[in-house]
Amino acid sequence: MRLISFLRDWMLPIAMVVGAVAYLVYSHIGTFDPVRPYVNEAVSYIQPLLIFMMLFLSFCRVKISDLRPCRWQAWLLLIQVLSFSLLAVATMLIPKNADYRVLIEGAMLCLICPTATSAAVVVSKLNGSAANVITYTILINLMVAVIIPLIVPLVHPQAGVSFITAFLLIIGKVFPLLLCPLIAALLVRYLLPKVHAALLKYPDLPFYLWAIALALAIAMTVKTIVHTHLAFGYQAGLAVISLACCFLQFYLGRKIGGNYDDSVTAGQALGQKNTILAIWMGYTFFTPITAIAGGFYSVWHNLANSYQLYKHKNDVNAGK
Repeated sequence: MRLISFLRDWMLPIAMVVGAVAYLVYSHIGTFDPVRPYVNEAVSYIQPLLIFMMLFLSFCRVKISDLRPCRWQAWLLLIQVLSFSLLAVATMLIPKNADYRVLIEGAMLCLICPTATSAAVVVSKLNGSAANVITYTILINLMVAVIIPLIVPLVHPQAGVSFITAFLLIIGKVFPLLLCPLIAALLVRYLLPKVHAALLKYPDLPFYLWAIALALAIAMTVKTIVHTHLAFGYQAGLAVISLACCFLQFYLGRKIGGNYDDSVTAGQALGQKNTILAIWMGYTFFTPITAIAGGFYSVWHNLANSYQLYKHKNDVNAGK
């Protein structure tokens, strides 16, 4: 029982360590060479499936009528868009051959990246509003789909990448994983009420699915960092930049959300990011080097989540 309790309490740090160690071992053992293409393909299917299941289970617990915009969401949208736009202007004023441009672009990526689809799982654990964080996740993804195609071509012009092309690329990457779980949850709620009731009996299931998804995400993060040819100084710079962005966004989210009695939800909405999407946006619209910032951010926001869950449990136990 002690072992089970320990694993449950430290699930996220354990998942992060397992993911990192698993990739390092896997990448250094030649025996796995013949199966690497199949493993990579399997991961490309498993990750979206886990995200789908987490969102599906979260939507099952939330009524559609509860998905309504609120005031703090407008402030958070303004922060993400304004900070991203101001840094974009600063980047355009810097010579294109300046090496430190990558640090500013890394900050841009960390600030505009939309909320993680797993945020609803953490918010539920922390007694926040899953409905509010899901609403913000949908809003910020729509905003990102518009703002990235508008601004990034000014910073990183790419031949053949129009606004419509970039818009459809982002929508195609994100929205199937937002809308399909929602539709599936609605169908189960109204057509299969017994199945819906059965799923509600396992409130911790999304959390355990997230632990598996987190291990895979950290493995992919380590892969991105290990295989980069970026000098150590710039890697360290991107690590510091992403850490500063992570701290700032959790702080601002909680501060603004506190004015509307929803600090936990707003903090997660602004601080917990879809880092897989951040890495993809880095490769697709910026440079592969910039994607490293998304990898480091994945580490920082999950450490923040682990601390918050640990502190929340201690506070609950102290109140008993």
